[in-house]
Amino acid sequence: MTYIIIAITVIFSLIAFSNNRIFSKLTYQPFGIKYNHDGYRFFSYALIHADLVHLFVNMFVLYSFGNVVEYFYTGLFGLKGFLYFLLLYLGGTVLSVTPAYEKHKDNPSYSAVGASGAVSAVVFASIIFNPFAPIGILFIPFSIPAIIFGALYLIYSAYMNGKAVDNIGHDAHFWGAIFGIFFTIALKPILVLTLYESIIQKFF
Repeated sequence: MTYIIIAITVIFSLIAFSNNRIFSKLTYQPFGIKYNHDGYRFFSYALIHADLVHLFVNMFVLYSFGNVVEYFYTGLFGLKGFLYFLLLYLGGTVLSVTPAYEKHKDNPSYSAVGASGAVSAVVFASIIFNPFAPIGILFIPFSIPAIIFGALYLIYSAYMNGKAVDNIGHDAHFWGAIFGIFFTIALKPILVLTLYESIIQKFF
């Protein structure tokens, strides 16, 4: 499923890079959703990206963590795990930008693109399963435990969203991550106990 999502996203993104009409048609525009009833934009914006770097980063992270989550999902739920993974990705796509809809639905100039919210959902689902997996960050010569990375990521995203000093969708990153956590736990509530026991064993 991860490879299928990556392939579809790359194809749509590459097409949209050279076709402004398609790019505009697929972007996330709360104003268009409210007044033109373009509900599909809750999903379509994740298929396109601002540039090649944006596309590469999101797809590389999805590739790195998507297979891990699929492995755990299928281990727990069998073939249904593929369906749950798709629901995780699509749910992260929609839920990560829902707060932005409420905030910008009357702003005709607001738009967003990219799969970052959905990818954040996948990353944080993986943290639930393997909280102490080492995560490396570009330009930092050492890795940190996944659960520490996750906490810092949430704090940073919330802080930067409050400052609103750039064009990055920090709110989508934050809410996508939150969705990934709660969706995964909702599928298998016992994971809360497993996560707790892992933390206790590691630190105590």
